[in-house]
Amino acid sequence: MKITILLSAMNDINEGYFFYEQQSQGVGSYFLDSIYSDIDSLHLYAGIHPKKYKNYFRMQSGRFPFSVFYAIEDTSVIVFAVLDSRRSPAWIRKNYSNF
Repeated sequence: MKITILLSAMNDINEGYFFYEQQSQGVGSYFLDSIYSDIDSLHLYAGIHPKKYKNYFRMQSGRFPFSVFYAIEDTSVIVFAVLDSRRSPAWIRKNYSNF
């Protein structure tokens, strides 16, 4: 299965990296490794996660309080957002009109 990460999701990942890197040097890199590993797991596990918003599946990250929102189109997985799970649902709806 082909995985595509949209620019909006890449921006989310970069924000997470900078946040964790400010907390302690090296944690941002660990965050990136963890998130990309989670996204790579979609090759095998795409579609088993619950649908939370419209047709978007939500996969919880294994190491960080982040969720990966994705959709399946034909034989492709499209990652739309990688959001901090501690954000309020109202903030998510306001900033991500797709949801």
